[in-house]
Amino acid sequence: MPTASSKASSASTTVLVKYTGHRYFRNRLILSLLSGKPVRIDGIRSNDKNPGLRDYEASFLRLVEKITNGSVIEISYTGTSVLLKPGIISGGEISHDCPLSRSIGYFLEPMVAIAPFAKTKVHLTLKGITTDDKDLSADLIRTVTLPHLQLFNISDGLELRIKKRGAAPLGGGEVHFLCPVIRQIKTLNFIDAGKIKRIRGISHSVRVSPQFSNRMIEACRSVLNRYIPDIYLYSDVFKGEESGKSPGYALSLVAESTTGALHCSESVSEPGGSPEDTALRASRALLSEVARGGCVDRHHQSLVMIYMTLGSEDVGRCKMGELSPTAVQTLRDIRDFFGTTFKIVQDSSASLDDTDDSDSTVPQLLLSCYGTGFINVNRSIA
Repeated sequence: MPTASSKASSASTTVLVKYTGHRYFRNRLILSLLSGKPVRIDGIRSNDKNPGLRDYEASFLRLVEKITNGSVIEISYTGTSVLLKPGIISGGEISHDCPLSRSIGYFLEPMVAIAPFAKTKVHLTLKGITTDDKDLSADLIRTVTLPHLQLFNISDGLELRIKKRGAAPLGGGEVHFLCPVIRQIKTLNFIDAGKIKRIRGISHSVRVSPQFSNRMIEACRSVLNRYIPDIYLYSDVFKGEESGKSPGYALSLVAESTTGALHCSESVSEPGGSPEDTALRASRALLSEVARGGCVDRHHQSLVMIYMTLGSEDVGRCKMGELSPTAVQTLRDIRDFFGTTFKIVQDSSASLDDTDDSDSTVPQLLLSCYGTGFINVNRSIA
């Protein structure tokens, strides 16, 4: 049974895991931290006009140094190669300024994955852009990602507070993430996706007219009210210092099923676009996510797979829709770091009446694996 205390001591004797290329950079680093196996990533944009790490990747490595104790990070002179020898996830109070090239979500997503396995409670303050079109926003991490942790019995003291909103390109936002530490996560058995029963959303605007938020809500309802009556969209207008340094607006949507399955979408304002355009993009994206089915949406497949791997020594099961390319690669990386393989079969219980649409060709996959029984023995009782 692997334990957090044995990870660091055995890291020197374990085989170095090697990869090439910059893709899936964050996932491979957090798998290294959780498994205790060192990882080396070569050929990072080696053929690019500007080779090596980008500023946000270097900033993420600095954040890894802050949240861990004893980690050794070596970067080559050209920046095209990175070696991580993982230490202990220490946790504590951490503050980090994120570069404006990526939003806070780029840094917060992997921190959410490893924070429950820290030595002490995590209180992380991140400053920068709270919403962009590349990564999950702070709103979706609060309303969708954190509830996924509750599936594994991580709930007490779990919180994300949005103190300031910051739109691109100048940011100015600030979020506080609080996470408890646990000894062991429970095994997941989530195979009933249920029916969509309600849709919730947050329409926010900063440094623009408050009417922009109301216009997004009206346009969104014009699409979604055809499918379900239980819709509540909250208008969140920030003013003054709490509104960041740049104007912008966005709409985040979450659909919840009768069994607690969550599907989400989001759309951010674009230059020359209107609030109605933003709302229609988010609404149609949400319907596409729901149509894919499964108990976990595409944005959180990798997180659920990693936690299923860390579960108790029992068989965990979860039904998902079509796997994203990131999720497929995560399955391969989990095999490299933990030696765990997933059994994937097409769900034969899915019937033609599972969806209201006539198109029922979306594959439903049943994923199962045997947990490694990961135990966080470094957890501080105090």
